[in-house]
Amino acid sequence: MRPHRKIGSPNPMSIKANDVDLFHSASNKALMQLLGQIDEMFDNYANEKTHMIEAAGIEELCSDLKMRADDSKMKGKRQGLITQDEWRRGMKALEATSLEKLVKALPGLETEVRRPLIFKDFYAFAFQYNLTEELQKTLDIYSVCLLLKIVLRSQFRPQVDSFIQFLQVQKEYMVLTLDQWMEFYRFCNEISFPELDKYDENLAWPLLIDSFVEWLRQNNN
Repeated sequence: MRPHRKIGSPNPMSIKANDVDLFHSASNKALMQLLGQIDEMFDNYANEKTHMIEAAGIEELCSDLKMRADDSKMKGKRQGLITQDEWRRGMKALEATSLEKLVKALPGLETEVRRPLIFKDFYAFAFQYNLTEELQKTLDIYSVCLLLKIVLRSQFRPQVDSFIQFLQVQKEYMVLTLDQWMEFYRFCNEISFPELDKYDENLAWPLLIDSFVEWLRQNNN
């Protein structure tokens, strides 16, 4: 014979169910509050008609953050535009619900981006972010040189300065592809500079890098 539960004593199963409901309710409330704070910050910079943060809004945001527009870490799919969804993802990742919290988060983000594996992704993204047309797959030399100064020069200044000089004087390449952009980053990481003693033309380097190394050796001689 099963023992009878005392009248008025709690049902363990109902307590668990109620706890779950309360947890979900609190979680949803907290999430809605978080999104509300993030959206309020988004609205401060967004264009009311397009409901996106455009170039003017990005300039204003960067001014408030005391940083240059080209230093922005927000991954927008189109250059100069940030959608509300992209803004939400970025702010949630940074745990930033106010301008003050965003300012505090940026130094840690910059340190995180400098980690080799993460920086490689960021370096690739920097190229792709500047492809302004839907089917565009290359960047002109002028844009590449500017981008190298912004993204890579602080880590590999001699290599970047030499590569920029080479790109500006050579006549064969008018644009660069993402593969060529990434191979220069590999060159910076793998080849001693300016010695170039580990560089082997027989390995799978693109012709652009072969031409760059040949130009370096001619100038050094």
